[in-house]
Amino acid sequence: MSTIEKPGLQGNGQAETAGKTVPVENPATGEIIAHVPDMDAAQVKALVDRARAAQPAWHGLGFDGRAEVMYELRRWMVDNRDRVAATISEENGKPADEAVFTELVYVCDSLGFWAKKGPKYLADERVRTHSSLLLGKKVIVRYRPYGVVGVIGPWNYPLSNNFGDVIPALVAGNGVVLKPSDVTPLTSLLMEEGFRAAGGTPDAFLVATGRGGTGAALVDNVDMVMFTGSTATGKKIMAQAAERLVPVSLELGGKDPMIVLKDADLERAANTAVRWAMTNSGQICVSVERVYVEEPVYDQFVDKVVEKTRALRQGAPGAAGAVDVGAMTFPPQLEKVEAHVKDAVEKGARVLTGGKRADGPGRFYEPTVLVDVDHTMDCMMDETFGPTLPIMKVRDEEEAVRLANDSRYGLSSSVFTKDVEKGERVARQVEAGSTCVNDALTNYLAQEAPFAGMKSSGLGARHGAAGIRKYCQPQTILVTRFAPSKEPTMFPNSARKAKLFERALVLMYGRKRRSRA
Repeated sequence: MSTIEKPGLQGNGQAETAGKTVPVENPATGEIIAHVPDMDAAQVKALVDRARAAQPAWHGLGFDGRAEVMYELRRWMVDNRDRVAATISEENGKPADEAVFTELVYVCDSLGFWAKKGPKYLADERVRTHSSLLLGKKVIVRYRPYGVVGVIGPWNYPLSNNFGDVIPALVAGNGVVLKPSDVTPLTSLLMEEGFRAAGGTPDAFLVATGRGGTGAALVDNVDMVMFTGSTATGKKIMAQAAERLVPVSLELGGKDPMIVLKDADLERAANTAVRWAMTNSGQICVSVERVYVEEPVYDQFVDKVVEKTRALRQGAPGAAGAVDVGAMTFPPQLEKVEAHVKDAVEKGARVLTGGKRADGPGRFYEPTVLVDVDHTMDCMMDETFGPTLPIMKVRDEEEAVRLANDSRYGLSSSVFTKDVEKGERVARQVEAGSTCVNDALTNYLAQEAPFAGMKSSGLGARHGAAGIRKYCQPQTILVTRFAPSKEPTMFPNSARKAKLFERALVLMYGRKRRSRA
């Protein structure tokens, strides 16, 4: 059994829960490291009720009070970094040092970002109106929290894509109930412990553990839903939420393309492709999932990628820096990767390195490079979510853009060229919520800018003003300050009034628009 200190399950009353439990497995070793309750609908409702009762007190702290909790939680995370990283590593399978780099750094930054920017993004807005009918009236827009937000998170990033979405919802003044994946619930329970230790209002943030039924029960009880996961599940959640007209924000699948033009820095492009195709065993919604390379540099690029991929060290996480690629977290995902590679090979693709499960008791798939691929293959059209990198030769820039856009997804993308003006021009043609030029994924760290998907990759946005306002209901307040007891628009109506209003209509809106010089 694991030697890491497990998060206390008693924090939300789960230790006393009778009934079914869910085993938590270390995917790198096959060991069962913990059990958590598989909460039913009644238990989920009880958690939401507690969060709803706590929300007014949490909201009453004001932005300064809530920000102080965020800063204190950040200090707690730094002090407990070894424990947090070990928990992520054991339940997810990624190396602990990778967990620090890709999860703890982001969430610590995010805690400070929302604590600082939340008050600005949600401050009351004075609206300057254009209508002469509103003279003497003040118009204000305020943002009021929904009440209780339900966050349903994935297994690939147990911290950043679970608690990371909780942070702005809490800063906005909501109570939050987080339902993590049943595969990786321990990190979320640890953050619940951290929230309490940081002085957070009791019950303002709670964790509901369990399988799919737990998530469905959460959707049935909360006031707003934030979901990260597959497109298929996102559609089901949206349909369920629509029954109560509950708003949703969805961050769904991706099939993120990289375009490598003939004038690119091939060494940087190859390093970036391997890094962001294989990190977290490729289990990233914004990973490099497919590459299009202009013909003149195709062979050279492929050689570099194969050399770098073969050099990767894969295995069970151990000492810092001991391995580059860890385990695959979710058993069905490993089967999907196998199926994609098998389909590609049967249709003519070649495997230049990898291409099979790795030996060992855990779940590992070898870092894999595929060539001679095309759009008849699943590995180019459907999200693989594994350590594979299919590379396709293209004639020119136009074909690369056309193929990059030949997808039902539109989450992230990248373009490599030494001509940055050309790179930006090409980026503007790619149908994706974000595109990096000579980089990949790092736009996610620009939390001031919205991160959103196009097409089947989701609705709503993380980050920026939109990333916190989505957790609020806008309320417009109009204040009439100076006005007579009776205005001309008030009853009774008369023929004279009607004629005056008609003349005003013609005077105000009936003139021909002047052309600009």
